[in-house]
Amino acid sequence: MSHSHSSSSSDDMSMVMVFTTSHHTPLYANSWTPESGGAYAGTCIFLLVLAMIFRSLLALKTILEFRWSASARQRRFVLIKGRSTEAGRIDQDLDAKSGSLVTAQGVEENVKVVQAQSKHVLPFRFSVDLPRAILVTVLVAVSYLLMLAVMTMNVGYFLSVLAGVFISELAVGRYLNSDEHSH
Repeated sequence: MSHSHSSSSSDDMSMVMVFTTSHHTPLYANSWTPESGGAYAGTCIFLLVLAMIFRSLLALKTILEFRWSASARQRRFVLIKGRSTEAGRIDQDLDAKSGSLVTAQGVEENVKVVQAQSKHVLPFRFSVDLPRAILVTVLVAVSYLLMLAVMTMNVGYFLSVLAGVFISELAVGRYLNSDEHSH
């Protein structure tokens, strides 16, 4: 193999990525190749809506995280005086409320009720962590689909994704917390 042949074959293998305005760029599969202007417009509208769904899902996640956090803060813990618990410090908690509690052992007169501490990582809760895991998985899937569309280097696809982000940011951007804006 001569040196000139190997350099030409390596040149053939390097692909220059440039933006294209072709209306026949495949999206996700060769079977999804617009064959007409209308099909191309439909694909662009699909990408616009997909980007809007992505941003809306981010807003939904922020809202749900706020609700889950508020719900966790509302959970109350009970310390029965004289019992050894990991929450023994509750005795010194100024926000604790004294009262009585009916338990399987009868009436406990010396109890304090406090709100959950929200400063620490919350314990695993299937009712919260399963929906969160599903939502994040869907978010990642949609974000990868958008990334693949942009990576086609098709100007129409790229601008459609940006338009979807812009429109949905106008609609639901106020629900996103600041660290979610980086997406």
